[in-house]
Amino acid sequence: MGAHYEALLAHLKEISNIRNAAALLSYDQETAMPPGGAASRAQQLSTLSKIGHEMFTSGKTSELLNAAAEEVTSEDYDSDAASMVRVVQEDYAEATKLPSDFVADLSRETSLAHATWAKARQDKDFKAFLPALERIIGMMQKQADLIGYEDHPYDALLGQYERGMTTAQVRDIFDAQRPKLVDLISAISEATPVDDSMLKQPFDRDKQRDFALEVVKAYGFDFERGAQAQAVHPFCTSFSVNDVRITTRFNDNWLNPALFGMMHESGHGMYNQGIGQNLEGTPLAEGTSLGVHESQSRMWENIVGRSKGFWSWALPKLQETFPQLNDVSLDDFYKAVNKVERSFIRVEADEATYNLHIILRFELEQDLLTGAIKVADVRDAWNDKFNAFFGMTPPDDALGVLQDVHWSGGLFGYFATYALGNLLSVQYYNEALKAHPSIPDEIANGQFNTLLTWLNQNIHQHGRKYTGDELTRRITGEGIQSDSYIQYLTEKFGGIYGL
Repeated sequence: MGAHYEALLAHLKEISNIRNAAALLSYDQETAMPPGGAASRAQQLSTLSKIGHEMFTSGKTSELLNAAAEEVTSEDYDSDAASMVRVVQEDYAEATKLPSDFVADLSRETSLAHATWAKARQDKDFKAFLPALERIIGMMQKQADLIGYEDHPYDALLGQYERGMTTAQVRDIFDAQRPKLVDLISAISEATPVDDSMLKQPFDRDKQRDFALEVVKAYGFDFERGAQAQAVHPFCTSFSVNDVRITTRFNDNWLNPALFGMMHESGHGMYNQGIGQNLEGTPLAEGTSLGVHESQSRMWENIVGRSKGFWSWALPKLQETFPQLNDVSLDDFYKAVNKVERSFIRVEADEATYNLHIILRFELEQDLLTGAIKVADVRDAWNDKFNAFFGMTPPDDALGVLQDVHWSGGLFGYFATYALGNLLSVQYYNEALKAHPSIPDEIANGQFNTLLTWLNQNIHQHGRKYTGDELTRRITGEGIQSDSYIQYLTEKFGGIYGL
């Protein structure tokens, strides 16, 4: 490749180093930093964010980008070079709309807000978080205005996570599935209840961790290029395709959160580890969109990790770890880990009810951005909407409006991608089955390499070279849709509940 492109690449890698250093500080803040370090950490992150932003939006980037663009005009659309220039041009156009002082202020505000949120969540006190949330939402409104939008301010924020997708498109996708989800949940509520009491008893924390680690190692998460830690809210992050971190939270009296949480985060982690080494250290060394990223975590957590075939392999191993489960049959355990139940916590929700949790947040965020809901009233709005969706009201703020970390981080527009990921997980898995019909049998024998390799080749290796829509159409021949997911849920829970 030409000298101008190579110079651009070297410049972009320096910027990536700054951003990855900031990401490492953020990871430390959530896993190891003492509470007293919050103010200093906010300043450190603010400084790094400003430096990275100013480097990227500089005239040097523009000059290098323009020169490189001329060199790659004859390159194929799918090539690394053409993709690099194309994606960075889009990133640059958006980033230059945001003043560096705004970026630094937002980083500082969200870093401080994280500690405030964690304490407020622990104390179940929304009012303690309210001033920080009001400042963040004000900044989100300003950010949407700076980026610009045609229809709805939410478009500007959503586009950061799903390039090219609009609020109206997401709304249509959600509206198409909501009545079907409601009908399915209603039918399940009238069926004979599933007993999951065997999952809710004392489980030694160290043994929980060891078993979950054994599972994700079997999946293919590479601990030579990854690590696991504990956090208040589980997440995955990476500082390189060769340095990927997953985090977990534990419940000493419930098996699900840590086990399925680690499965979930390992799905994100294997995506990051599967990005091509040829993209390492560049802006393309990330997932193509958060919806696609979530499809990987939900696939390994639910389609694989909650399948009967998986537990025909894993249950005997779990019973060796926790002998109190020795008398539990495969059928009963399979039903238990797939129990459908209206619950307050999104990350612990079952597959049937999960997307309703997301639709609730999607609707609230739009109203907060437009001012249709005042920030001071969002707790009541949350509780009212939750009652309308699930027929119950959160008994405290920790089980309601304070349960998620996202708003403290200014991650508005993010939640919708979780539900989009559920839909895509089934679309992608169905394509993997067409290519390799043996996958379910292999899963039942604890063999996951065929599925992981297919995902590496068709999704992971490309990084950000394609938009989520481009990638989905390349793989499935169609865009995102909810029909496959609804069919998957109907067949699965129809069998479990005898519908």
